[in-house]
Amino acid sequence: MSTPLEELARVASVCTRCRLSAGRTQVVFADGSPDADLMFIGEGPGYHEDQQGLPFVGAAGQLLNRLLGEIDLSRAEVRITNTVLCRPPGNRDPLPDELESCRPYLMEQARLVDPKVVVTLGNFATRVILERPVAISRVRGQRHPWNERVVIPTFHPAAVLRGGGETSRIMQLVRQDFAEVRAALDEAKAEAPVLVAPTEEQLGLF
Repeated sequence: MSTPLEELARVASVCTRCRLSAGRTQVVFADGSPDADLMFIGEGPGYHEDQQGLPFVGAAGQLLNRLLGEIDLSRAEVRITNTVLCRPPGNRDPLPDELESCRPYLMEQARLVDPKVVVTLGNFATRVILERPVAISRVRGQRHPWNERVVIPTFHPAAVLRGGGETSRIMQLVRQDFAEVRAALDEAKAEAPVLVAPTEEQLGLF
């Protein structure tokens, strides 16, 4: 029997809600842990993602993997998805109606995974989640409340690659943001209630 998250992925895999379905090779639903404490939301699939059916598998994905390693996390421990699940033609920006068509999948996936911290990668993901026309350069690295979770926006890894790579100023800022993500995640875990198994003496009271 499939889980609700698996059923959501199945429904998404045959979605025709918007024009992007006509040009895709396959839907790129998500990757990583189904119950991750940390969730990343990017913009949309590119060529390699469309071919492989997984988000962030190209050069930007390799950079994301390295950034995760720097805060002692692996790709398998987090959840990774996008604001749209099909590749826009020519890697153009998603259009407003396309974002709106995919929004129910994103919101339901976030509800089912139930992460403690959400990282939005770039302008589009940040605007979709915060629901206002913010500039990533002004809100990056800051904590924002969202559905009883913490959202921390940062630059998209592709922006780092375009902006000079590993030694660039933008990479320094992203590293600062990832350090903030690690701190927020640790704080959220520390605040979570710890379930302790009852002792034999306690069990005897029932």
